[in-house]
Amino acid sequence: MPSQTTAGRANQKLRTRTAIVQAAAELGRTGGEVTMPEVARAALVSEATAYRYFPDLASLLQESIAGQLPTPDQALAPVADSRDPVERVAAATEFLLRHVQARQGVVRAMIASTVTRPAESAARPGLRFGLIDHALSPLDATLGTTDPAALTQLKRDLAVVVSAEALFNLTDLHGLDPQTAIASVVHTATTLTRAALHHVGPAHP
Repeated sequence: MPSQTTAGRANQKLRTRTAIVQAAAELGRTGGEVTMPEVARAALVSEATAYRYFPDLASLLQESIAGQLPTPDQALAPVADSRDPVERVAAATEFLLRHVQARQGVVRAMIASTVTRPAESAARPGLRFGLIDHALSPLDATLGTTDPAALTQLKRDLAVVVSAEALFNLTDLHGLDPQTAIASVVHTATTLTRAALHHVGPAHP
């Protein structure tokens, strides 16, 4: 049986870890910049202590957002009854980019981490891929049957457009306000989708 002292230390470590994760989650919800020093300050621990529990900011953020991302079904609930891929892609794009805008500090930190260490790209949440698949599900029985390669290509094209990187390109480099930038990305995503529907013909949903 562990001694009372050992159990006490284990509980203290758990409390410290939980405090760090909760601090990261709360900072992430503000949309502001998230750094390890800021997280440590909010958790009332030293930066060195934070790094003892998490080797880098990316691993901390990954744990702090675990279970917080909606499922594609939840995200696209407003268009659940629609079989129109264009309408569904528009909804998916707007949902993702508004989510990114609201939590851009976390998103930017995760992008920075995976750009410098591409081998760790799996640590980034894959919300957009599930959203794209779900948005295009009405095409599975049409374009997916007549020209599966075209459907695969459309998903790849949308993965480039329906992304945080596309949003930040428009806001950071082109100086657009978030609302205009999101509208621009939605326009591009729906244009790509309409073009792909030419492969389906009049029978598309």
